[in-house]
Amino acid sequence: MKEMIRKFQEHDTDALLSVWYNANKLAHPFLSENFIAAIKLKVRDIYLPNTETWVAEQGDNIIGFISLLHSEGERSEVGALFVEPDFIGKGFGRLLMDQAVSINPKLTLDVFKENHIGRRFYERYGFHQVKKYVFDPTGDMVLTLTLD
Repeated sequence: MKEMIRKFQEHDTDALLSVWYNANKLAHPFLSENFIAAIKLKVRDIYLPNTETWVAEQGDNIIGFISLLHSEGERSEVGALFVEPDFIGKGFGRLLMDQAVSINPKLTLDVFKENHIGRRFYERYGFHQVKKYVFDPTGDMVLTLTLD
């Protein structure tokens, strides 16, 4: 099957929320179901409409996405990178990150310290840690990473 990266369209929202939820549960088992449900609404109503989002498809199936926030500075922030769990490790995360780098090679992102799947991917891609902080809503440690 052919893989494709394309720009997010509003009719993709439900499929992206499904990918987000499934990948979130795998990468963040330490987050409560109530917290995840609250964030899911923000993803739908705030984050997706206000970011530059790219979708990974295989055939007719959406299997991942990346969302970028552009600021006045020189860096863009990766606000989200999620891949359907059955497709993790098959190159789709790299395809999506390559798309982001083609838009702006100077990226920053935050990742939970306990998100071992994400941290391993970002390290292999070349990101490095520049700071860490406690995420107040959950008390979990978050790492800020950059790619130069």
